[in-house]
Amino acid sequence: MSETTGASYAAAGVDIEAGDRAVELMKEWVKKTQRPEVAGLGGLGGFAGLFDASALKRYERPLLASATDGVGTKVDLARQMGVYDTIGHDLVGMVVDDLVVCGAEPLFMTDYICVGKVHPERVAAIVKGIAEGCVLAGCALVGGETAEHPGLLGPDDFDVAGAGTGVVEADRLLGPDRIRKGDAVIAMASSGLHSNGYSLVRHVVFDRAGWSLDREVEEFGRTLGEELLEPTRIYSLDCLALTRTTEVHGFSHVTGGGLANNLARVIPDGLHATVDRSTWTPGAVFDLVGKAGQVEQLELEKTLNMGVGMIAIVPADSVDAALTTLADRGVDSWVAGEITDRGDHATGAELTGSYAR
Repeated sequence: MSETTGASYAAAGVDIEAGDRAVELMKEWVKKTQRPEVAGLGGLGGFAGLFDASALKRYERPLLASATDGVGTKVDLARQMGVYDTIGHDLVGMVVDDLVVCGAEPLFMTDYICVGKVHPERVAAIVKGIAEGCVLAGCALVGGETAEHPGLLGPDDFDVAGAGTGVVEADRLLGPDRIRKGDAVIAMASSGLHSNGYSLVRHVVFDRAGWSLDREVEEFGRTLGEELLEPTRIYSLDCLALTRTTEVHGFSHVTGGGLANNLARVIPDGLHATVDRSTWTPGAVFDLVGKAGQVEQLELEKTLNMGVGMIAIVPADSVDAALTTLADRGVDSWVAGEITDRGDHATGAELTGSYAR
C-alpha cells in the first residue's frame, strides 16, 4: 500500500513563515514614516492601519482626498536588474502627487505587494523604498498586504500598488474654478521618465534597438538600466510649500497621457493653456526613445512627461515668489506658458514651438 500525504498550503506554494519574516524585516522602515497621528497606535502586523483623526479638528471643514495607483511595467525592469528599493519611490510619487493636485496634504498610505514567491529580503527592500518615499512626501505608511500567488505569477514576478489619503481645507481646495486668464504656467522638472510609458520604452529599447540593461550610454553617464530605474520625483511637499508662500490656482501632475492632456484636466471651459516647448530641453532619455524607436514627437508627448513632472498655475504677480520657493527647495522650475481665452482651440491645453537644444 502506498502512503499518501495530505495537501498543505506550503505544498501549494505559499510560505507563511517567509511572509512573517518579511514583515519583521520591513518594520524598521515603516517606523521611519510615523507621523504624530499614528505614533503609539498599534503598529505593523495588525488587521488595519490607524490614524488619529482628532488631528483634523484644526480644520474648519476638512475634505478627505483619496488616490490609488501602481508602478506599471517599470517593475519588470527592477526584477531584471535585481534592484527593488527604488520602485517604492515611484509608487508613492504616483499616489501622493495626485492628492496634492487638489491642495491636499498626504496623511497616510497603504500598499499592496503581490508576488509569485515570498523572498523576505526582496519584499523588505520594496517596502524600504515605499517608506523612504513616504518620508519624502511627509506621510505615514500605516499598513499593507503582501500576497503570495504561486501558479499565477512566476517565482520572481511581482507587482505593487498603493492607496493614499490626504486632507485639504474646503476653502483652500484647488480646482479648475480657480484658474484665471493671465495666470502663469510654471513647470517643475522631472527626474526622468518617472513611472509612465514604460510599455513603449521597453518596446523601443529592447525589441527595436536590441539594447541590454547593462549597456553603458554616454548620454546618460551610466547604464541604460540605471537611467530607466531613476526614481520618480516626489513633489508633494514642494507643492504644499508653494501654497503656503504664495497664491496658487492649480496644479497638474504629469503622468500617463503626457503634459498637455494632464494640464487640460485642470483648465476650465472657456480658457486655454499654452506651453512653449522652447522654454526647456527634454532630458537625453526622451531623445533616445524617440530616435531609437522612430517615435513621432506627438506620440512621445502623449506618452512621456518630456522632462516636466508637475505644473503649478499661479497668478502673474506670484511668479517670482513661486520660483524662489521652488529654487530654495532645490526644484528646477521655470515659466513655461500662460492661460488665455479658449478661442477656437479644440482642447484645453497645447504645446507650441520647438524644444530648446
